[in-house]
Amino acid sequence: MASQRDVKNRIASVKNIQKITRAMEMVAAARLRRAEQRISALRPYARAIRRMTHQAAEVAGAEAASFPLLREHESERNVGLLLITGDRGLAGGFNSQIIRAGVRAGTELVEGGRTPVWYATGRRGVSSLTFRGRDLSGSYTGFTDRPSYADARGIAKDIMDAYVEGKLDRVDILYNSYLSPLTQEVTRETLLPLSQAVLDGDKEDEGAPAGPKALVEYEPEPDKLLQRLVPDYVEISIYRALIESTAGFFGAQMTAMRNASENAGTLIEEYTLQMNRARQAEITQEIMEVVAGAEGLN
Repeated sequence: MASQRDVKNRIASVKNIQKITRAMEMVAAARLRRAEQRISALRPYARAIRRMTHQAAEVAGAEAASFPLLREHESERNVGLLLITGDRGLAGGFNSQIIRAGVRAGTELVEGGRTPVWYATGRRGVSSLTFRGRDLSGSYTGFTDRPSYADARGIAKDIMDAYVEGKLDRVDILYNSYLSPLTQEVTRETLLPLSQAVLDGDKEDEGAPAGPKALVEYEPEPDKLLQRLVPDYVEISIYRALIESTAGFFGAQMTAMRNASENAGTLIEEYTLQMNRARQAEITQEIMEVVAGAEGLN
């Protein structure tokens, strides 16, 4: 059995860890509230961009197919996989579930005779993929705690350029969609070509009652409007994934730190009980020594 001093030192160490985890939980909770506000403000705008792009592409008809980002390539040999992870850990399985999903998707592509082309945001994703021997065509770090639209624009430019130049035939994005502080859902969406991402229908509007469509006149012409809308759609889709991932990270971290604090409290109780037993054993031993000494004198 450990001595009373050893157990006291363990209790002090666990209490210090508990203070850190509680502080991290409060910080994550404060940042989560701000991230939730950004999501609430962004989601309607992202849906509007999706709807406008869909409608403009329908009106443009055959002319839309001539636009590079709307045109499907003859074959899908090179498929880009953009993994959205965090720069930091201590958030349970938040980062690892995206990495596992990405690796699994890459394996499926290889088995299907296609080549995965890797892109990743966040130090966790970049380091994990590099450790696994994946060559990254794009790595973006240092902003996942508070991503800006400029960050999304830089990622989108690299991906769109690669698609237009024929280096990529399709691009999928994998990220943690934010549902609640306790729940983050791994989501995989096709980003390019937009004919698969948008023209096949808006998933967010599925289940909505069908009604008459409003007559819309476009100025400028729909094909010219698409030249502006399509890049914006790609950028806003990546930006939304970054914001969703940020909120999911803080939710996962808050939950993980709360669980760590509760586990630390349980451990402190167990150590306190162990220390009391050690103290009782020492007192009992001292009493027995005194009794034995008294009997020896008699």
